Amino acid sequence: MVSRSYSNLLELASGESRSSPRLNRRIPRVMTAAGIMSDIDDDAQESVFSDRSSSIQRDRIIIVANQLPIRAQRKLDCNSTNGKGWIFSWDENSLLLQLKDGLGHEETEVIYVGCLKEEIHPSEQDEVSQILLETFKCVPTFLSSDLFTRYYHGFCKQQLWPLFHYMLPLSPDLGGRFDRSLWQAYVSVNKIFADRIMEVINPEDDFVWVHDYHLMVLPTFLRKRFNRVKLGFFLHSPFPSSEIYKTLPIREDLLRALLNSDLIGFHTFDYARHFLSCCSRMLGLTYESKRGYIGLEYYGRTVSIKILPVGIHMGQFESVLSLPDTERKVAELIDQFCNKGRIMLLGVDDMDIFKGISLKLLALEQLLLQHQEWQGKVVLVQIANPARGRGKDVKEVQDETYATAKRINESFGKTGYEPVILIDKPLKFFERVAYYVVAECCLVTAVRDGMNLIPYEYIISRQGNEKLDKILGPGPKKSMLVLSEFIGCSPSLSGAIRVNPWNIDAVADAMDCALEMAGPEKQLRHEKHYRYVSTHDVGYWARSFLQDLERTCRDHVRQRCCGIGFGLSFRVVALDPNFRKLSMEYILSAYKRTSIRAILLDYDGTLMPQASIDKSPTLKSIEIMNSLCRDKNNVVFVVSARSRENLAEWFSPCEKLGIAAEHGYFLRLKRDEEWETCVPVVDCSWKQIVEPVMKLYTETTDGSTIENRETSMVWCYEDADPDFGSCQAKELLDHLESVLANEPVIVKSGQNIVEVKPQGVSKGLVAKRLLSNMQQKGFTPDFVLCIGDDRSDEDMFEEITTSMEGPSIASNAEVFACTVGRKPSKAKYYLDDTAEIVRLMQGLACVSDQTLTL
Repeated sequence: MVSRSYSNLLELASGESRSSPRLNRRIPRVMTAAGIMSDIDDDAQESVFSDRSSSIQRDRIIIVANQLPIRAQRKLDCNSTNGKGWIFSWDENSLLLQLKDGLGHEETEVIYVGCLKEEIHPSEQDEVSQILLETFKCVPTFLSSDLFTRYYHGFCKQQLWPLFHYMLPLSPDLGGRFDRSLWQAYVSVNKIFADRIMEVINPEDDFVWVHDYHLMVLPTFLRKRFNRVKLGFFLHSPFPSSEIYKTLPIREDLLRALLNSDLIGFHTFDYARHFLSCCSRMLGLTYESKRGYIGLEYYGRTVSIKILPVGIHMGQFESVLSLPDTERKVAELIDQFCNKGRIMLLGVDDMDIFKGISLKLLALEQLLLQHQEWQGKVVLVQIANPARGRGKDVKEVQDETYATAKRINESFGKTGYEPVILIDKPLKFFERVAYYVVAECCLVTAVRDGMNLIPYEYIISRQGNEKLDKILGPGPKKSMLVLSEFIGCSPSLSGAIRVNPWNIDAVADAMDCALEMAGPEKQLRHEKHYRYVSTHDVGYWARSFLQDLERTCRDHVRQRCCGIGFGLSFRVVALDPNFRKLSMEYILSAYKRTSIRAILLDYDGTLMPQASIDKSPTLKSIEIMNSLCRDKNNVVFVVSARSRENLAEWFSPCEKLGIAAEHGYFLRLKRDEEWETCVPVVDCSWKQIVEPVMKLYTETTDGSTIENRETSMVWCYEDADPDFGSCQAKELLDHLESVLANEPVIVKSGQNIVEVKPQGVSKGLVAKRLLSNMQQKGFTPDFVLCIGDDRSDEDMFEEITTSMEGPSIASNAEVFACTVGRKPSKAKYYLDDTAEIVRLMQGLACVSDQTLTL
């Protein structure tokens, strides 16, 4: 079978014959997809609905990252300019390759999409692509040298990476200032990645797993093309607090792009908490935990949050530990250190500003000053891997590290002894493992790091094997860790000595503690760590993430998805199949055909925008209400949670307008009629209990207020800090439910409010009473329009839907239950905002005015 690139799917569907590119002929899968999406820069505001596609023969995962898990080397004896002049091999140290091994399923096919480390000449790219796809199932993304520099070394390494590690560009020397051209390069590269994925994806069946901050806007490009794509994203770096993140000029774009994923993964709860806080503060989103899973509701879709640190590849380490080269190197190190009475402390870090190498050296200097008994015995071997970035800051770190090491060696060194051994050349993997095996303690003092697997590698290496035990000599397995509090693996290693790397004295004391600790204690800590690391390996991490991704995507087939928004503001709205936008033409036609009409309108968020400071209705709204009320065929009601005094004052010009106040407890059919109650008069003595509790929370929550209505009380935190206000609201809700357990009231939370009101009072009761009264008077409505925007209005929608089956609504009635915004609702229709609602009501009013003039 022939598989085409996504750009040729329309031809495939139409049956037109055209030869496919050579790359795509090798993909053993036929793809069909409806709902072709335009590019991200297209002007179309809404995408076409996605439909089900072809079935699969076996599971397939497309893993996308900045770099492919491939090593490329030019053949030394080949000067040709074709792809056969390259030698390709797997990069065994790549997490992406280890991830595949960890899945362990022969029936799971894995395809990689990413860049090669080496630049490939354009004339060789087609042939290289073919070789990599056939041999390794890798799809290379080729970038020009200039574009890659601006994308990777520019935006990724000079702007995103420092900011995500809490470094603000307060001056040009402290991280890169935001550069719009670098951001555009970043977006362009993400789009190129999306184009490459299009060539291999079966959108309805394949899972796509995107890795790290290099590709944070890629989910938007994929979601725009395929509304139902099964898409996971894992961030391997820290995610900064909202105070740091909000300094980024394109902060909302990145958040919205990530929210186009189905599942977003983080190493620690802190990183996830910061992300959720940013979503709350900058996008107004809230999250909740259901049965252990954290989820964000985003335009009808549930975006799940996964918190799980990555692990290491156990099989790889066990095989390296068994190598003869490893055994020989361990024997050399034992002779170099242990047999000469030296105790090795080990550090393994990249040479960059966040790894804290110089802080570690200063702590060693302090240790040797304060504890002279360790002079001549303790040796810190610091393996400094080459920095992944480049720039002035890397040069400064190198200079400081060399200078500090030189000073310490000059101060405390002697013939045959140097307290600091700095290894700044690349080591083979088995050599690094040998250092792990011999080191008495491993030191990781990074000031900020996403995960850092060095401690995990050290623990597994210290467990060793039988052959290494013979070299090391008899004795229990032991290991000691001194870990920075600011690295991702720290929470999972509770037996480590955790330190603040900025506190030099504390780190020196931790070193001394690790050296002095009794053997049995070291053994117990090692056993605890080994149990965790050996069971939470890379395979466990990968399987757990993909299981959650599959669970999250399970509802895709039952949802009707459509895309809205321009550019990077694009998002997919997931709707019930029967939920659709209310057509102005259709409702006006129904309005003209019918003769007995019931119209129920919420106020805040429906007729009046929530963000409006002046909550009183505009003159235009008053005119519309009067026009509708003058039509003798209409019964019009405003149903609100507000007090009857406010509503009566605001709508005093509307003589025939019905008003239901305080969720329908008070009811008035016309301006000159008396107020009625929908339920028996209630005793409000419970307010004596509620008021002091609400006052307490108001005093402790800046920006919160209390609204004391006749039959209800509302605590509002709209102007409070979003996180603190939400936290206080949950506490207040629990507090009130506890003290009011025996009172005839209910406590409910709403949009930025906590409300206490009498039992049995709801907007649904107003709808029921209105329709019942109209029927009793012989005016059974054949047109019902109900519009609202929040949870309290759902009671009206439910009542109207139920009444359609009874006698209170005509059997052939036109019924329109409409919510504001595209979101899960009991209503069958929606309008986008209050402006559309006002236009709709104005259209209905014009029809009524025309009828009156005839």
